[in-house]
Order: sequence, then structure tokens, then C-alpha cells
Amino acid sequence: MRCPEGSAAQAATLFLWAHRGASAVAPENTLAAFRAAEGAGAGGIELDVHLSRDGIPVVIHDETLERTSNGHGQVARWSAAELVLLDAGGWFAPAFSGERIPTLEQVLAWAGERLRVNIEIKTAAAGAAVLRLLRDFPRSRVLVSSFDHRLLTQLHQQDPELSLGFLGETRFWRRGVRRAVAAGAESYHPRADLVSRPLLRACRSAGLAVYPWTIDAAAEVDRFLLLGVSGLFVNDPQCVAKHLKSKQTTLKLQE
Repeated sequence: MRCPEGSAAQAATLFLWAHRGASAVAPENTLAAFRAAEGAGAGGIELDVHLSRDGIPVVIHDETLERTSNGHGQVARWSAAELVLLDAGGWFAPAFSGERIPTLEQVLAWAGERLRVNIEIKTAAAGAAVLRLLRDFPRSRVLVSSFDHRLLTQLHQQDPELSLGFLGETRFWRRGVRRAVAAGAESYHPRADLVSRPLLRACRSAGLAVYPWTIDAAAEVDRFLLLGVSGLFVNDPQCVAKHLKSKQTTLKLQE
């Protein structure tokens, strides 16, 4: 039975995706951020991949290196062996100096079956490389997401069992939801400010989980809890989890 909107049970089961790991407290898309996310109680981690010069999926958000490492230029111009030697933590805080850019293989091996791993892909080449790698991790709990809905549809054709999440950042969400349903997707991931009751009704009717991004303010967490979303993408899972625990206690008293 579906719990009432805003109930204590829903607060207890709201799924938290750590956006680029616990990126509020550790350098994004690093093992330090992923470890912090697990320690905070997140159910899953979200990460981004690009391909190295030699076609290896590495975990980094930008196409270029400058913002989150001491490297320079395009990720695609560096080999994986070169990329994993860069400092991907010093930009965030001195305590994280020496933190590395991980390969996707390293993250999947670390996560095992403990955490869900949401892999955001940007290109067809990256999607193909991820599919090849996932053959070596048959028990990993992976969700592949993208803003490129045609690419996700192609991946579904190549692997009908692959769990997919359709990212959305437009008010014209109906086409994205239709494509998600046609591709047998698991979920729809709208930008937080674009979430509406009609969108939620359409997704529920289609059997799609809804995970808005990216939320950290307590008032926003409460709003989405009342709307009845499946979970949230958050930068600070520890803070959000603490708020949800307090909320759960309050709602239990009201019930």
C-alpha cells in the first residue's frame, strides 16, 4: 500500500542519490566524496563519465580538467594512466590534496553491491564503453542516465535489461516521459524547479520513479516529501538524512 504523502514512512524510505558523491563536503566525483556519501547513509551515488584518450571511462564531470584538477585541456587528450595521476582534490581543500580522478572501473569495484551507482553519460562512445565495462560487473546496481534521450533509447536496444534514468531540464517534459516509457526506463530525473503535480501524476501512472535534482535546503526537502517523489539528488546527504530523521520523528508523533 502506498503511504500517504509526507508520512513518516515516506520520510524513512526517501531514496538519496549523492550528487557527484557528497560533493558539499569532499571534492566531487572522487572516491573521497563517494566514501563520504556512503558514510552519510546515501542509498546511491551519482557520477559523470568521460573517455580518456585510450577509451577508458573516467569519472569527471567536465570535458576539461581545469576546474576540478591540476590538469589542463581536454580529458580526451590524456590517457587514463596520466589522468589518474592528477590531483583532483587540492582545488577543494588542502586536506584533499592528492585525491585522484578515479576510473569507472575503480568506482564499481569499490561500490560492489552496497550502493546503487548512477552513471551519467554524455556521448554514444561513452555509452558503448560503459556497456562493455558493465559486463565485468554483473552484480553492480547500476542506473545509466543522460539528457540525450535518443542515446538512452539506443542503449536500451543494445541491452534491454539496463536500468535507465531520463534526465529532464525543460518544461516540455511530456515527450521525455513518453520516451522514457517507450525505452522501459526506471525513472525520470527532472530539474527541481520544473517539478509539477501533472509531471508527477504522469510519471506515477507510467510507473516511473521521480528523482529531482539537486536539493539540499530543508524547506525544499519538505516540499518534495509532500509531493511524494521517490527520492532526491543531494550534495550533502548527511545534512539531508539528518533532517529526514528529524522529520520522521515529528510525523510519527502527528500520526
